[in-house]
Amino acid sequence: MVSVDEMTGIQALEHKFPDKLPLPGHPAARDFEYIRHGTTSLIGFFHIASGTMYPPYLNETRTEMDFCEAVRQIIAAAPEKEWVFVCDGLNTHKSEMLVKLAAQECHLGNELGKKGKSGILKSQQSRAEFLHTPSHRIRFVYTPKHSSWMNQIEIWFGIINRKLLKRKSYIFSFGIRYSNAISARSSPQ
Repeated sequence: MVSVDEMTGIQALEHKFPDKLPLPGHPAARDFEYIRHGTTSLIGFFHIASGTMYPPYLNETRTEMDFCEAVRQIIAAAPEKEWVFVCDGLNTHKSEMLVKLAAQECHLGNELGKKGKSGILKSQQSRAEFLHTPSHRIRFVYTPKHSSWMNQIEIWFGIINRKLLKRKSYIFSFGIRYSNAISARSSPQ
């Protein structure tokens, strides 16, 4: 079982002035001015049973195509394995591309229909039902609305924020990508 979610809009902020060191009776201080050097998005995959992270998918965008490519990369690690992904109800988690990917990877010869018109692809609800089908080798389980905090990957994202992003200064967005990639290869503490 793999917990999955996105961390979007991670900003590469370079602080204009260095921090002011603490003095006796006064805490350290940080100036509020910064220079923005772009953003990046992270799609994270957390293997719940082992407590390990798969390599994150890092990109400037978070689209249906990005999510499908990230899932495709995870599945490629063990193509015949049964995969259960736990995620929230975001529309990219119930997309036409994701249904086509799951059908292809599960070797289902189903006629999927046409998005917005007929069959499995007709609506977001019909796509979610297909993706949630227990008999499929690749399936998605959705957390209830307003309950994404139940998703285990949220704990990991909290660690990334506290240990890597909060109060750090980056001069380009690749620095954020590099830090997140290094962090994802280690175990949470």
